[in-house]
Amino acid sequence: MSKQMIMGNQAIALGALKAGVNLVAGYPGTPSSEIIEFISKYKDRTGTYVEWSVNEKAAAEVAAGASYAGSRTLITMKQVGLNVASDPVMCLSYVGVKGGMVIVSADDPGPISSQTEQDTRNFAQYSKIPCFDPSTPLEAYEMVQEAFEFSEKYNTPVLLRPTTRVDHAYESMEFPDLQPCRERGAFEKDSQRWVIFPRASYLNHKRIFERNEKVLPAEFSKSRWNFIGGESLPLAPDAVVSPLLQSSVTIGSTSASSATPSSGGKQQDDFDPRNTPELKPETVLKNSSAIKKGLAFAAGGISYCYLMEALSILRAENPENQALKNAEVLKIGTPYPFPAELALEFLKNHREITIFEELDPVIEQNIFLLEGKEFSYEGGAVKLAERKKDGAGKGAGTRAGAVPSCKIHGKLDGTVPEAGELSVEIIKDIIASLNNGAAVPEGDTKGEPKNDRVLREVDTKAKPELPVRPPVLCAGCPHRGTFYAVKQATKGQKTAFCGDIGCYTLGNAKPLDMTDTCLCMGADITMAQGFYHNEPDRLCFSFIGDSTFFASGITGVVNAVYNQSHQTICILDNSTTAMTGHQPHPGTGVTMMGEIVEKISIQKILEAIGVSPIIQVDPFNQEDSVAAVKKAYAAPGVSAVIFKSPCISIAAKLGYKFPGTKSVDEQNCIGCRKCINELGCPALSLSGRLNQKGKPLVEIDKSLCTGCGLCSQICPARAIK
Repeated sequence: MSKQMIMGNQAIALGALKAGVNLVAGYPGTPSSEIIEFISKYKDRTGTYVEWSVNEKAAAEVAAGASYAGSRTLITMKQVGLNVASDPVMCLSYVGVKGGMVIVSADDPGPISSQTEQDTRNFAQYSKIPCFDPSTPLEAYEMVQEAFEFSEKYNTPVLLRPTTRVDHAYESMEFPDLQPCRERGAFEKDSQRWVIFPRASYLNHKRIFERNEKVLPAEFSKSRWNFIGGESLPLAPDAVVSPLLQSSVTIGSTSASSATPSSGGKQQDDFDPRNTPELKPETVLKNSSAIKKGLAFAAGGISYCYLMEALSILRAENPENQALKNAEVLKIGTPYPFPAELALEFLKNHREITIFEELDPVIEQNIFLLEGKEFSYEGGAVKLAERKKDGAGKGAGTRAGAVPSCKIHGKLDGTVPEAGELSVEIIKDIIASLNNGAAVPEGDTKGEPKNDRVLREVDTKAKPELPVRPPVLCAGCPHRGTFYAVKQATKGQKTAFCGDIGCYTLGNAKPLDMTDTCLCMGADITMAQGFYHNEPDRLCFSFIGDSTFFASGITGVVNAVYNQSHQTICILDNSTTAMTGHQPHPGTGVTMMGEIVEKISIQKILEAIGVSPIIQVDPFNQEDSVAAVKKAYAAPGVSAVIFKSPCISIAAKLGYKFPGTKSVDEQNCIGCRKCINELGCPALSLSGRLNQKGKPLVEIDKSLCTGCGLCSQICPARAIK
């Protein structure tokens, strides 16, 4: 073993391989794409089966089949992909699994590369599936191993929720020795278990409720991923190692033996929460009646790391500040089911807390649910109840075991930004600006003015904003030719241009301005139907990539033909899944296992459905492309134009011969800027030199130009050659 800098997604992949994962399936989507790609590098060593499925739903169902047979499975996606997979995932929650199943749903605060900022922690609660929320790559590595163990102990899928900065951060860790995956199991027929009849769902719902509401909150309160820390905070203290891995995993090491189930090889198919070892109060809570001095915070995921770094900086800047020195943090690594007993202990000891988390106020809302509760022990079990009130209707905060009134800051009161990513700087500034006088007992202020009781003055002047650099289609991108051809072919017409998720979403940017709508993957085709049935005189176009066509476009085409729509489907076939890193798909002729297979023809699929006409054209040939578009939309019913040309990033690998860069004949350039104003190619710019009429000349950046020739085709002076 040797120490290496490991990316978060690679750490998740290594953790899964260390756990002996048998099958991995998913659909590419940043920020999660690298997980499967990294696992595939070691498939020959481990024997793990790996595939890019046509979409997330298919991936979940493939994994379910293997899991029912006892194999360990991993499913990867990003948060919006979880929506696509939601039907089988919700059912798997009720039916359960046999072999461990971990669903990696990478959230994207920002969002950086997604259409929404949805929070997987909410989906966990909605689907009743336990959720792990890693803070660092190393923690993700350890967490995914424990998640497999946990999944098999409770026969449930488990969600792992890394965010963009965890996925793409690097951390030094030991590269584990990789062994062959677990021995694959054999499916045992049991229709009472594996067929989701209503009666079975009803009974399983009761069992799941018992597990999530009465058992796991206590178990997670003892988990090493959840803890209360002081001045020096580890990510996962060894003192509170989960019972599941107590003898096998130590944070910061690669000694995990999670390929062996915690039950000694016996599958725990008969989980009953009533058989759980009795919970004793002293093992969960450290009873304390004193209100602690100093600041108090709660955080989870990457926000915990931001918080700790911010505190470290502020402590260095304010070495005498006792509130900072005594700051206490509740770290939440398993947001669902919520570790209620641990959180209650934290609330008991503080008058005021501030909560940092991305994206939604999940921890904050759970804290609010607990605030105003009291707990007691009956028969070894924790019981939560409403706090008793005195005659004035106020909480009896002096009662033994009661939670004192605690003021809570976070997203809900506007202390923490409601949307977007958090950062060290944001959290540092929030802490520095808080007036936390109530958090410091009277008498500890040492004569400082009220507003300076907690923190000395900190420079919080606004830093200059980074310049905005809007994303654009690459120089030489075939999609630019597609959009321009459709724009020219439909000039003066009443149109609707429905876009989709991919590089080609950038067709909405000026000067192309060719994307009127973008909802979700595959919605372009069906939304165009809605436009047509609402306004039959409107020319309706949809734009969809080759990978997205296989993922979620085919059903839309079937619906359009069946329901007699009149629309033109523009398929932008660049022979790869370009946006997420050039992964293969059914039209590329190669699988993730490296097998050469017959390419699935988009044209034949369209023919079988009943689309007509179907015209294939090179988008760099503008004359032919414009003619194809006009012919397609003039035809009745559903037509299609397949704009086929490889992504410029992989063109050379596919044998594409670059024609050579273009140049501008300054003697002929009239300075009209048509090439710049209509194409928006990043290789085109104004030179600063003037022609004879005093107009700026166009120049071509030869380091960017691929010689695609679009600019030369539209130049009215034929000055680009």
